[in-house]
Amino acid sequence: MTYDLELVRVGKTYADGTPAVIDFDLRATKGEFISFVGPSGCGKTTTLRMIAGFEGISAGDVLVRGRRINDLPPERRPTSTIFQNFALFPHMTVRDNIEYGLRVKGLPAAERRAKADRMMQVLDLADIAERRSAGLSGGQRQRTALARGLVVEPDILLLDEPLGALDANLRKSIQAELKLLQRNIGITFVFVTHAQSEALALSDRIVVMNRGRVEQISPPEELYRRPQTEFVARFIGRNTVLPGRLEARDGAVARVGTGFGPLHGTLNDPTLAVGDAAAVVVPSEAIDVAGAGDAAALAGHGDTLPGRLIGQAVTGHALHLTIGLADGREIGVESHVDKYAAGWSSAEVVLGWRPAEATVIRAAA
Repeated sequence: MTYDLELVRVGKTYADGTPAVIDFDLRATKGEFISFVGPSGCGKTTTLRMIAGFEGISAGDVLVRGRRINDLPPERRPTSTIFQNFALFPHMTVRDNIEYGLRVKGLPAAERRAKADRMMQVLDLADIAERRSAGLSGGQRQRTALARGLVVEPDILLLDEPLGALDANLRKSIQAELKLLQRNIGITFVFVTHAQSEALALSDRIVVMNRGRVEQISPPEELYRRPQTEFVARFIGRNTVLPGRLEARDGAVARVGTGFGPLHGTLNDPTLAVGDAAAVVVPSEAIDVAGAGDAAALAGHGDTLPGRLIGQAVTGHALHLTIGLADGREIGVESHVDKYAAGWSSAEVVLGWRPAEATVIRAAA
């Protein structure tokens, strides 16, 4: 099978010996929306720049539709890049900015104009075609940058934090437009973002990076519900991570001995053996809360823990609870605001969840 984009053990090491990216493997099919997420300095932008040709590759291969492009300069690669600051020419009109890449490729004026007209129609830019980019709004500049990147008909569109400079409302609106546009044109997108919610909403698959290495590549729901490593469990969403050692495994279900007693979950690492350091990961929204005197309300949940209600806050329809555990840590629980409208008679509570909603992963020893 030929992939739209394939990274084979791609690595980047700086001149001083510092590794920035280590053995990055990825295979993206045509029309996929792939997002890179991770903390600052994890290597996600460096990887994007290596695909684009703006950063040299120290090891491995980058292939687009089966063709190795390691040694091609950026202008000869079948990719197009959109940067966070959009990199538009302020003295040029919207049309001139969009046509720029076509002009570099040497297309005749009539063909350039026809392609730009079609792209401006798709992105609702025709009415401002002759306006200089310096006078555009944030949303207009973002769409102009998209048009300039897409008009050259790349095999891969690379987006480096393209929504980072927009305000929250505009950012949300452009997210919806971006996803719809990507689906309509069928081009593979590789998208770098610091915003987890953005990646979860837009992506077909998400790559989580940490210290230059890939921690997990999964569809959004799987990544959120079934983290494969402790780093992913702590980085994505608001999970409670309860460490211990694997005591038993029965098919897909595992029992972990913790400081709170034995807890259970779905095993997400087939190499995990009895006695290995393990952790039970519970998503915040999977946890139910009952008053300490009403533990029977959690019958059938499987695992329960005592806790103490420390605080609560409401954001729209979401209720955010902060619960203190016996070991001194504080965890978050999220629910619909109506679920606990009656409250509790005291701060002492019991937490419960169903083992099928928890995940058992390998933990640091």
